[in-house]
Amino acid sequence: MMRKKIAILGSTGSIGTQTLQVIADNPDKFEAYAITAYNNADLLIEQARKFLPKYAITVKDENYTCVCDALRGTGVTVLAGMESVCNIVAEDEVDIVLTAMVGYAGLRPTIKALEKGKTIALANKETMVVAGDLMCRIQKQSGSKILPVDSEHSAIFQCLDGERHNKVEKILLTASGGPFRTKDMELLKSVTAADALKHPNWSMGAKITIDSASMINKGFEVIEAKWLFGVDVKEIEVVVHPQSIIHSMVQFSDGAVKAQLGMPDMKLPIQYALSYPERIPNSYERVDFFDIATLTFEKPDLKKFRNLSLAYKAIETGGNAPCILNAANEVANEAFRCGRIGFLSMSDVIETALGRISHISNPTYEDYVMTDAETRRICSELII
Repeated sequence: MMRKKIAILGSTGSIGTQTLQVIADNPDKFEAYAITAYNNADLLIEQARKFLPKYAITVKDENYTCVCDALRGTGVTVLAGMESVCNIVAEDEVDIVLTAMVGYAGLRPTIKALEKGKTIALANKETMVVAGDLMCRIQKQSGSKILPVDSEHSAIFQCLDGERHNKVEKILLTASGGPFRTKDMELLKSVTAADALKHPNWSMGAKITIDSASMINKGFEVIEAKWLFGVDVKEIEVVVHPQSIIHSMVQFSDGAVKAQLGMPDMKLPIQYALSYPERIPNSYERVDFFDIATLTFEKPDLKKFRNLSLAYKAIETGGNAPCILNAANEVANEAFRCGRIGFLSMSDVIETALGRISHISNPTYEDYVMTDAETRRICSELII
């Protein structure tokens, strides 16, 4: 395997830090060519000193001076701003762009990388949620590849590898159910962000952990699967699997079901996306079937987890509705984390936004930008 140069968008987040661990474990195979952070200048500096990438980029301009001063003499070029991020992903030397920026912010640089024909290791599912149709059209035109990093979509990708000529009957998208799977509606009225951040299986960033608790994250993953694998939403079924050992499954036209299993550790799908089509050895924890003993499955409760139901509504509406869904959720998620609204109120904000923002059937990139801004404005007014 040639040593691949990786540009990591969001290197200080959960996925970004784990990606750097994978690179550190395989220095003969991967190189951190560029790392970016939105706000965590201290960790960006620490990472740059350790990995000595060609570029370290702080999206926030006000962090530029301190990062530049801290990295003087290291040989690392320090840049600032989103424009710099978009320019770096287009550089000829970049082999893979791992997109791990949180939320809508990842859309513009991901599109830029796709336009340049780069291989995308996609951890920022919101880009597919917001503009899946546009992303797929650009990918087709440029010949770029999108390799999923989400554990569920990586599992589906692995199950489909070598099966592209065979008809898929159903994609079975697994969900842990989050920390509130067994809780009743009355209890959900009073849960706090601290309660929601206690995920039973996965260690993730705050925003995605809250999304998992409300199960809107699974709705996002349904939308992402639709675009990544070219299937109808009716062919995607969410299955609650509390143990998080089966990461997803594919059922074929003959009734056969293929599943990808592994411990709940994001480093495995990250490594697979970076090394594909090769599998490389590692020392990650293995599945012990005698220790697990039981795997269980349930249907998701769409009444209790309204956000998942609203995601399905946005999918059915199409056009810019998923963009509205994502923007409204980002505003509501942050408000809940800050204690400004309750857990169940997040659904109220999202539902209101879906009913109030004008629908656009065939949105352009500019339409997505306008829709995102308008949704955030209206949702912020709702919460005040």
